[in-house]
Amino acid sequence: MTKIIFLPDNITVEAEVGEPLLKVANRAGVVIPTGCLMGSCHACEVELDEENFIRACITAVPPGKEELTINLFVDPAW
Repeated sequence: MTKIIFLPDNITVEAEVGEPLLKVANRAGVVIPTGCLMGSCHACEVELDEENFIRACITAVPPGKEELTINLFVDPAW
């Protein structure tokens, strides 16, 4: 199991490796906006660190990490 922390609200949930991030977020009560659900529109883009952004709609919990912090931010254009 991997510990997933959603910022800025510090919501923590356990997830299985390979579980889709949108499913994990939904289970935790965290809303990540979506658009195309194919990664093209970037509506679901979240930040893992200052230089690493991912699209939650096409990303799953990666192997080899005990903890993963996902920083949600709001794009006013969406």
